[in-house]
Amino acid sequence: MSTFNLKEDMTWRNLLIRLAITICTVAVTVWAMPGDSRSNFRVEQGKPWKYGDLTAPFDFPIYKSEEAIKQQRDSLLRVFEPYYRLNTEAEGEQVRKFVSDYSNGIPGLTDDYISIIANRLHALYRRGIISAADYKKLATDTSRTIRIVSGKNAASVRLNTLYTTKTAYEQLFVDETLEQHRQVLQKCDLNDYITPNVVYDSEKSNSALSDLMNSIPLAVGVVQKGQKIIDRGALVDDKAYLILVSYQKESERRGRDTAQMRLSTAGEALYVLIIIMAFTTYLSLFRKDYFEKPRSIAMVYCLIIIFALLTSLLVRNTLLHVYVLPYAIVPIFIRVFMDSRTAFMTHMAMVLICACMLQGPFEFIVVEAVAGMAAIYSLRELQYRSQLFKAAIFVTASAMAANFAFDLMQVSAMAELDMSNYNYLIVNGVLLLFAYPLLYLVEKAFGFISDITLIELSNTNNELLRRMSEVAPGTFQHSIQVGNLAAAIANKIGAKSQLVRTGALYHDIGKMNNPIYFTENQSGVNPHENLSYIESAQIIISHVTDGLKMADKYNLPSVIRDFISTHHGQGKTKYFFVKYKNDNPDSDVDELLFTYPGPNPFTREQAILMMADSVEASSRSLTEYTDQSIRDLVNKIVDGQLADGFFRDCPITFRDIAYSKTVLIEKLKTIYHTRVSYPELQKKAAPEAGQ
Repeated sequence: MSTFNLKEDMTWRNLLIRLAITICTVAVTVWAMPGDSRSNFRVEQGKPWKYGDLTAPFDFPIYKSEEAIKQQRDSLLRVFEPYYRLNTEAEGEQVRKFVSDYSNGIPGLTDDYISIIANRLHALYRRGIISAADYKKLATDTSRTIRIVSGKNAASVRLNTLYTTKTAYEQLFVDETLEQHRQVLQKCDLNDYITPNVVYDSEKSNSALSDLMNSIPLAVGVVQKGQKIIDRGALVDDKAYLILVSYQKESERRGRDTAQMRLSTAGEALYVLIIIMAFTTYLSLFRKDYFEKPRSIAMVYCLIIIFALLTSLLVRNTLLHVYVLPYAIVPIFIRVFMDSRTAFMTHMAMVLICACMLQGPFEFIVVEAVAGMAAIYSLRELQYRSQLFKAAIFVTASAMAANFAFDLMQVSAMAELDMSNYNYLIVNGVLLLFAYPLLYLVEKAFGFISDITLIELSNTNNELLRRMSEVAPGTFQHSIQVGNLAAAIANKIGAKSQLVRTGALYHDIGKMNNPIYFTENQSGVNPHENLSYIESAQIIISHVTDGLKMADKYNLPSVIRDFISTHHGQGKTKYFFVKYKNDNPDSDVDELLFTYPGPNPFTREQAILMMADSVEASSRSLTEYTDQSIRDLVNKIVDGQLADGFFRDCPITFRDIAYSKTVLIEKLKTIYHTRVSYPELQKKAAPEAGQ
């Protein structure tokens, strides 16, 4: 039996491993946390507020809605006067160019027309000419005005008082003087002398527009620190919606502040560190044997990290309410593979970490704590699919009851109840059913074995056990009997009965290679009579190594292979060993030739199987089955195993061994009870002749 030494356990190596696990878990969890977790919630206008009471943690302005700001901007844009610059040089350049091009006169017209057209051009440029593209862009409202800058002066001018290059050309022919000579003048390409002299000033316009837009007030009020924003269950009306959205914006703006982000991250890291350290301390004090099983520690901390990452994903993207996540899967897995207390502690550590990311953490903690406890209570052993279905219903009902209690405390009438949370919890319950297929993935990922898998393995119709029943029927019956005895002991001392029963069915599968060499499969012929004691011992011992090879071939779990290798421990084939010593008293004997490879049992279940196996096999050699003979046999075998140190490496107690002997005695007495001999019916004597 093993003894645990606290001083030896708390070595520097163990401390460093636990510290590394804690730091890695904290680092990954804090990295996943949303930086602005306080403001992550979904605001739904016109619906009840489904989170907890919200109070302003700081002063912030109530921002206008995007629609209101857009309306104000559109209103200002309609009266905005873009700036245009008057190009005073354009008129002189174009008029001089016209006079120069027609210095010899216009064919078919008198010289007076040169001055007439020049005057007309001068009048057009004095009025103002704008490009057709700019006019089209502004012409949605012909009454709008623009500001024309000339020198240091800027004047507002109506758009409809200006000419475009096209309308300016048409204006040349308005009076009869030029209209009657239109065909002649069209050959002169007078439009070549008409160019815009009112040019858009983008720099001044953009500057003025920016000043105008910045003059729009973005806020309509201020919320003071400590002021109640909204109560749980209250309707999110237009005003509340504006305040909530403003709170989100301000929280995000503050979150982008480097100093604030550092403080927030430091607080989150300290919070998570405290929880993970407390959880690791619990494991170190009360479940320190788990640190000797890397798969157990890996599963526990990985589940915490995975659900923290999933919660962060939902919160960051506001995809769905976190109640849809089946957090109760965590205590289910840990309860199935480990124990109830660790399942509860792991669940609470995970829930407290995830609550840090939420807006209403108190309600979340209570609802998920109740769901976790319901999962642990309802699923003490997972052996049938129906158990998981019932557990999902129980967990969902418990969580909905806890949420309903909070709703009753918040609302003033039943009509105000927000049913969305209950819908999410129902989805949560449906997702809990995925625990059944996920069990297989967890088993493969972390090397565990569930009761469901054990039940499947213990089905005597599977290939390996069916083959054993055909090839080695005596061994098969022996294995079933050992399984029954071992399961009865396990139930008595609180060990894993299904595990030891399944292990018992497979512990002697190696005998299938040479079944005739084992007494339970012999029918009058003993092949050992033709072998030496050493050869016989080697064949008997080989059933352990052959069994391990067969287990590898059929991909049996490692926990089942351990039963095969430990059911004889490092004991000897005593029959052949003693025979050899008696026949060769003066020669030295190599005891290793008669010794099983081991190792000795290192779990309670393996120790139980060793006792049940040895007692069941030896009980067949009793000449009479009385209370005393059975009691003496059990005490002799078990006490001998204890004296030989077979149980030194496993955590089985003297109390467990005493109970084991009691169970074995009672079971064997029942198996080999004395039967009542039935009387035979006597026939009447035949009457003599003549009578």
